Amino acid sequence: MRAENARLQGERYRARRDAESKQARALLAKFVVAAQRAELPSEPLVVKSRTGSGTARTTLRGWYLRVDRSSAVAEDGEFYVLTAELSLMDRIVGVTLKPSDPPLILGFGGRDGD
Repeated sequence: MRAENARLQGERYRARRDAESKQARALLAKFVVAAQRAELPSEPLVVKSRTGSGTARTTLRGWYLRVDRSSAVAEDGEFYVLTAELSLMDRIVGVTLKPSDPPLILGFGGRDGD
């Protein structure tokens, strides 16, 4: 019984998260269209080290979504988290990012002040 309840809660959580991501993707797509129409300049996106000890270039251009530049939407409308474990080689050569599922509310569930 408890295992079944846990499984159902997990399914409901994933369904809610997927629905919110779908809604967030639609909002990001609208933003990209509006930004391009308004000729809001995009900029190169940079990944910051989680430890704060450096940055790495990416091949992406877009718009940062947070003041701390920890997330962004690229010109293709995809959402990217811009913090990662960076090696010395990453800092020299750059990194290739994979898009993430966007949250509907940035920072939801974070620490106070985040």
